[in-house]
This record gives sequence, C-alpha cells and structure tokens, in this order.
Amino acid sequence: MWRNNSKKFEIEDTYAEAFTGVCVRLIITAEDQKTVDKIAADATATPGTVIGRTESGVEKFLTPDETPDNRPGVLVQFWYNTTNLDKFDKELSFRIRQDILVKPFIKVFDASIDPFDYIDTTEHVGHCGDGYEWTEEIYDRTMIRVPICVPDFYIEQKIGCMKGIMGVNFWYCCNSKEAVLEGGYKALDALMEVDGVCAPFDICSAGSKVETNYPEIGPTTNHPYCPSLKEKLGDESKVEDGIEYIPEIVINALDEKSAKESLKQAIGALDGVEGIVKISAGNYGGNLGKYKFYLKEEVEE
Repeated sequence: MWRNNSKKFEIEDTYAEAFTGVCVRLIITAEDQKTVDKIAADATATPGTVIGRTESGVEKFLTPDETPDNRPGVLVQFWYNTTNLDKFDKELSFRIRQDILVKPFIKVFDASIDPFDYIDTTEHVGHCGDGYEWTEEIYDRTMIRVPICVPDFYIEQKIGCMKGIMGVNFWYCCNSKEAVLEGGYKALDALMEVDGVCAPFDICSAGSKVETNYPEIGPTTNHPYCPSLKEKLGDESKVEDGIEYIPEIVINALDEKSAKESLKQAIGALDGVEGIVKISAGNYGGNLGKYKFYLKEEVEE
C-alpha cells in the first residue's frame, strides 16, 4: 500500500509496457505569453501516433532567460513511432505549418540532445515562402526566414531526431469523478517538473488495447476495463468492485531515467487524493514494446 496522511491506495504488482519512438524537441517562442499558450494547446491537441500520425506534448514552459531569443516560450516534444524520417518530416510539417507558423511573431528552435540524425525543414516548412524564403545566421543558428503577411516566421533549418520511449503509462482507478480530475491534474503538474517527459493525452479517458474487431480504424476500447460493461461482460470484466472510473496517464520520455522518475513523481502526486482506490498499468504481454516499468519498483525505490 502507498500510505500518507492516513490515505492509502493499492499499487498493483504489474508493469507498464512501452515502446521505442523518435522525438523532435523544439523551443517555440512568441512576443507574449497568450500566444505561447495558444501554440502549446494547438500544437499538442491531437495525439495521433496510434492512427499513423505524430503526437506531441508540452515538456515545460520557458521564461525569456531560458530561450535563445529572450522571449517567452514553450518546450514541445513531437513523437512518431517510426524511424522513417522522411515520413516524420512530412507529418511534423503539418503540425508546424497549421498550428505554429500561422501565429504571429513566431520563432522555432531545435532543442535536441545527442540526436542520431536531422530533419532539414526547408522542403516542407521553409518552402511555405513559395521560394522567397531565405536563411539568416542568428542566435548562433542557421534560421530559415519565411516571409508572411505579419513578418516573419523563423525556423531552424536543421532539427535533431532522438530515440526515446513512448507509451509509459499508469491507471489510477477511482470511485468518484472528483478523484479523476483532481488526481489527473496533480499528476500532470508533477510531470511538468520532470525534465525530458511529456503527457500527450493529458487525462486519458479512453484506454485502448492491441487487438481489435475493427483494425481499419486503429486501436479500440479496452472493453474488459470499461466500468459501463461490467454487468454485460460478466466474468470477462476486469473492473473490480468499488471502481467506477479508470483514467490513464500516458508518458513519453527521452530516456529510461526520465521515464522512471516520471512514474515516481506522477503517482506520488496522487497521494492524499480522496477516491483513488488502486494504481495499475497497461501491458500487453510483450506485444507492444520492449520496455517494462514495474510500478512498485519505480514508486517505492
């Protein structure tokens, strides 16, 4: 049992299964915090890896003294579960062009750590200037300047690609709506304090499984863990008595160290939240990925 302040919940003796992905890590700056907040929301709105697109999440917000151009900014991770960088380049460009470039006074900087390769942003983003774009050497970087009607959009010409870990997760089983929201927001706040991680789904209400009756649409509901199906499924249901909600927090991490720390901090942040009954995780018998993070070990070590 995890115990503190006379509150306790069970941590199941199980593991979170995760898999290898590729990450692009960008610093995005703007003239004001309101624009930064809008970029953070728009650029991370659709976690799409499970349907063959990219997914993204905010690692942390940055003060002007933490950015290359001394403006407010946000550190965003973009992920893809492929090593096909040509495909990643194209998919990433959709996010940048539609969610970021269209905002006023934006600059985008590479924030990779020990990348294994680079994407050249000229073809799919720079050419939004229709051939009128050019490069400038500023901030000790080669930046593409894309002329737009509110001058101008800047993006670093080469952005690094890093291998990392996708799909680290835990479930916090609850008996009230209040616990779902309070616990989820506390866990997400705790993750913002861990370097190298993001939570692309925020509080995820729709856990999925590998096998499906409808492969053409991608992953479908993890039906044995749907409380509303408990009576209908009978013995097939894995929802325990007293549990009404099974929300999930999904974490992408740059390395195993940050993945482990994220689980420890996020689960620890749930301590004292009334209505959380049990902590568990999604695993798929090794069918999803090579990484296994045992909850009790990560939280209690």
